[in-house]
Amino acid sequence: MRGVKLVAATLVLIAVGSAMASPNINGAVIKPRIWNDDPTSTFTSVNLYPSLIVMQDANLDGDGAAPDWANRHNFRLSDDGGASEAVFMNNDGFYFAADVTLTGPANMEGGLNVSPWWSKDVDGVFMLRTSDGEVSCWGGRLPFFNFTATYGVHYVKGETVRLGVIYDPRGLSEQQPGIIRYSYKTGSTTYLSPWLPFDMGNPNEDPPYGLWGILNDARVGGWFMPLINPQDPENWGRAEFANMYYVPEPAALALLGLAAVLLRRVR
Repeated sequence: MRGVKLVAATLVLIAVGSAMASPNINGAVIKPRIWNDDPTSTFTSVNLYPSLIVMQDANLDGDGAAPDWANRHNFRLSDDGGASEAVFMNNDGFYFAADVTLTGPANMEGGLNVSPWWSKDVDGVFMLRTSDGEVSCWGGRLPFFNFTATYGVHYVKGETVRLGVIYDPRGLSEQQPGIIRYSYKTGSTTYLSPWLPFDMGNPNEDPPYGLWGILNDARVGGWFMPLINPQDPENWGRAEFANMYYVPEPAALALLGLAAVLLRRVR
């Protein structure tokens, strides 16, 4: 049975020094065909960051050569007006959110990315999956969390939901590892993950990448992966990212560190 529960979310945040200079985002870069199993499909896009980014892939009927599975596209936040991708370092706290809508007859996945240095275009996903409605966060450096398993929520194709990620590097140590929190809003209901700690990175890769957080040379943005339906030229998918909102640290952590009272539906 569902009820309404008052949740007081007090985000206790620890400053990590004045050396932090999170990117000041002022644009985005769209990167099509990260995976290109159907090179004859028709990809189109719109980049009006921060109000709207659209990625659409049509004629997803495959090219007859294995693997005929999926195409994958993404966008990356930019701090130089869209000329190049912004580089996020281990100690760069931030908050990023967007309204995400997936439409079209194709089965597809999409959502937000916080991607690590070794997989800047793919891993580290906040995922909506249309085939079964799963909403989950995983891969790369991201601590795992499953909104579907925890709250029983399922994404329905055509629905607009708001996804958010806040990263606080704290002390970047075993005693104070970086932490991350995910938010999923559907209708007037917001679901929150707990604050989740990062585990330790590979000590053999520090330097240059660091430990206990997202690691240096990360990327932040969104992704879209429509699946191919062989021999079906009417197969297409579309991902829209609207009302994007980014706040760099320390402003994000100061803003979101205030006590907030939220209404949340729970089982």
